[in-house]
Amino acid sequence: MSGGATARARMVERQIARRGVTDRRVLDAFREVPREDFVPEGLREFTYRDGPLPIGEGQTISQPWIVASMIDAAEIGPGDRVLEVGAGSGYAAAVLSRIADEVFAIERHGKLAREASERIEALGYGNCTVLAGDGMEGLPAEAPFDAILVAARSDAVPDALQRQLKVGGRLIIPVGGEDVQQLRCIERTSEEQWESHDLAPVRFVPLLPGAVPEDGVRTASDHRPARAQSLPELIAQHAVPLPPIDDPAFAEAFDRFADKRVVMLGECSHGTLEFYQARAAITKRLVERHGFTIVAAEADWPDAAVLNRAIGHQPAREGAERPFRRFPTWMWRNPVIARLMHDLHAINRDRGPEDMAGFYGLDIYNMSGSIEAVLAYLDENDPEAAAVARERYGCLTPWQDDPAVYGRAALTHGFGWCEEAVIAQCREMLQDALENDGEAFGAAMNARLVASAERYYRVMYYGGADSWNLRDEHMADTLEHLLEHGGPQAKAVVWAHNSHIGDARATDMGAVRGEHNIGQLAREKWGDEVALIGFGTHAGTVSAATDWDGDREVKRVLPSRSDSYERLCHDTGIERFLLLPGADDALRSRLAQPRLERFIGVIYRPETERWSHYSEAVLPEQFNGYVWFDQTSALEPAGHEPHEGVPDTFPFGS
Repeated sequence: MSGGATARARMVERQIARRGVTDRRVLDAFREVPREDFVPEGLREFTYRDGPLPIGEGQTISQPWIVASMIDAAEIGPGDRVLEVGAGSGYAAAVLSRIADEVFAIERHGKLAREASERIEALGYGNCTVLAGDGMEGLPAEAPFDAILVAARSDAVPDALQRQLKVGGRLIIPVGGEDVQQLRCIERTSEEQWESHDLAPVRFVPLLPGAVPEDGVRTASDHRPARAQSLPELIAQHAVPLPPIDDPAFAEAFDRFADKRVVMLGECSHGTLEFYQARAAITKRLVERHGFTIVAAEADWPDAAVLNRAIGHQPAREGAERPFRRFPTWMWRNPVIARLMHDLHAINRDRGPEDMAGFYGLDIYNMSGSIEAVLAYLDENDPEAAAVARERYGCLTPWQDDPAVYGRAALTHGFGWCEEAVIAQCREMLQDALENDGEAFGAAMNARLVASAERYYRVMYYGGADSWNLRDEHMADTLEHLLEHGGPQAKAVVWAHNSHIGDARATDMGAVRGEHNIGQLAREKWGDEVALIGFGTHAGTVSAATDWDGDREVKRVLPSRSDSYERLCHDTGIERFLLLPGADDALRSRLAQPRLERFIGVIYRPETERWSHYSEAVLPEQFNGYVWFDQTSALEPAGHEPHEGVPDTFPFGS
């Protein structure tokens, strides 16, 4: 099976079949038509993402699920004659042609109609004709039709289209205003009677009269119906305005979450100064005032352990490497983390060992660092066991500097036996941790990390949700071990990206791609004892790279899209606020309509932002709280900032 065919098969299974379309003819048609042929060349990498893509002239190629649901609702079969209004790229017409006997498609933009016709002709789909014209008038010369599909919204159903249906035929059309429409099925039951029912809420471009010649340009006014209170106004009404971050009242606003066992603090980018400063202020208050002793981060366990020893007033391990030297170094080697470590060090100064706050890594990337930590512990405490462990880990050592290479080797050279060895090592270390106190626990956690990382780098080359799920399962399991180790009164603050801490079930991560995350897993484990708090911004600058392992750049964050949650927050006119999206029924209901939400990791590519950094979400189901900063700035790397009472090299060793 070719790469394109594999991607299409995966798209059909995850985006269409899983959502309830079972008609084999529909599924087979989507497997056959190469969607990449209908997507602009610069966006080919996003061909099989679950979303629309721009095709020029202000138009889009609809997401596959929407096209499939419309075809399914129309009950199209062999022998049928079908009309499509709003051909766009020609993709839907091409899919229809693999099911129906004859397909006609109308596109008002002459240029798009010509290009769509050329694509379909090149594929040899001779039963499909694309014409330029006014779709609102339909195609009376070829009527009547068994089905008519309209890929644009209308406030009212055009009478001409209804009358071009056969008796028993079906018209599928989005009906409604700008924000949200209902996908409506209209069936002609007799010469003068039609019955209709709504299928699902959707969002489409408007159905406009007339035709645009290939060399012409035409625009339409964009009016939104007036309402008693806009959604930004409703958000503003319920938002809790926040003072500047350095004002003590900023962190006080989060005392409402102090009774939770787990408070997760997100970020919509890994390189925004204000997100780090806000999380540090909230964390310091929760540790200092409310009994939180676990600060767990989307960071590697061995690197975080170096800082944990320092803030716990323990001497550094002899020969220990400086932490957080891997890409992206700015995530943890920065002045905000340095300041927080000094604050935690000062807080711990007057506490006993059992009450000290600790800093822990949840992530699995630093496999080589964890192997070294396990071996160092065994060398000191059980040299004979260390020799056995070295033999077991031998299968990994050739790839420690580039563990992703191990994934490729695992697929082709039969390295599956290595998994049993590292899991056996993990089991032994965990058993030892149960029987001993102190550093055995840290070594056991490192052994767990090696086992998880081995599987992670192996499965990531299979694609799909497996590698993401394994990584977040590891982080959730690590958090659970930390809480169990801390005892029944232990409470944790977690730092991670919004994509990890926002409940995946409320995004297309879970709904479409079958992914879960630490936020979802924590809710499933601890229920209402968990608070998930996301962070967002409208515009500003961010520290990010263009490619993985690339140089840090200060990039300009594009203003948020008009169809995003971020734009709703921006339109409130409030500079900083905390929103509890589920606290008010009216607010929750209005926010519950899925919208786009921005996700920027350590990579940011503004030129493809819509397709690489936005995803659909349902905010009130995703988060318990949402922190808004309208304008934000880039996080800078660490400088040297000595503090009284600690070595000049604390916390990063340089």
